[in-house]
Amino acid sequence: MWSAIFPGQGSQHPGMGKFLYEDFVAAKRLFEEASDTLSLNMRKLCFDGSESDLAQTENTQPCMLLVSTAAFTVLAQEFGFTPRVASGHSVGEFSAIVAAKALSFSDALRAVRQRGQAMQSAVPLGEGGMTAVMGLDFRQVSELCVWAEKTTGKSPVQPANINAPGQIVISGKKSILNWLAQEFKPEMLPGLPRARFVALKVSAPFHCAMMKPAEEAMASVLAAIPFATAAFPVVQNVNAQAVQSGDDLRRGLVQQVVAPVRWVECMSKIGAMGSHLTVEVGCGKVLSGLAKKIDRERLRTFNVNSLEEIKQLATAIVKETHDHSQG
Repeated sequence: MWSAIFPGQGSQHPGMGKFLYEDFVAAKRLFEEASDTLSLNMRKLCFDGSESDLAQTENTQPCMLLVSTAAFTVLAQEFGFTPRVASGHSVGEFSAIVAAKALSFSDALRAVRQRGQAMQSAVPLGEGGMTAVMGLDFRQVSELCVWAEKTTGKSPVQPANINAPGQIVISGKKSILNWLAQEFKPEMLPGLPRARFVALKVSAPFHCAMMKPAEEAMASVLAAIPFATAAFPVVQNVNAQAVQSGDDLRRGLVQQVVAPVRWVECMSKIGAMGSHLTVEVGCGKVLSGLAKKIDRERLRTFNVNSLEEIKQLATAIVKETHDHSQG
């Protein structure tokens, strides 16, 4: 059974989606639609934009949605790719919901553009940040965050992305994150193993309580947008549940702005639903790498970053279809 996973911020790069635009008419049309919808030259931004341009949250989010939707449309129309379940990491959840036909592409574009603007404006630049914590499990990271708030007298700092075993991102006040990276020693909190802290190059503290103003903004934005019943279940970040109801999908998108991305649980849910083949639909290989760390034995991953990778996937789709019909 096939599943689809859609990447979020951090996977963007100059030139993203260019081969899709050049080789597939359906993708080219989506680039044109996106440019018209946002009154922004999306082709120029994706292909020729600098890394700093693409790192601006209000740009990153519509670019990720566009390239993922273009890739999914090509796979569906040209190669008959039909997932039984999908999930998306953070803003990638919008891409999954568009793929499942529960939200229109144009509505999603406008929503993620506003989402990016709301998230960027929620916290003054430099006051918040995100840090990857390597070597601790979720319970240990949660304990560390509670202890750090109590010890520093500042808040918040919270688990934000539970990406893979031993790879969890925390989010919150920059001063607490800097203090942890510079001052924390395992003996300060007995029972915790040694951890490594890696500051992430992000412009805001996503998926924590500091994003409350953005959550309120998105509640208003999404309330005005129609959602339909999804054609296939989407496993949502906020609760790792497979959802098809339009109202539930909308609610999950609002809540995930401040809630952690429970990606390990999302991937485990996809596996429990019977998927053993998954495609990272969009640019980059971040989610494929995480999938291997989460469940290398049961889950085979594919990428679509080039024509060659798409051809390899097409071959696998044909084989899986044949094997299923024979079985």
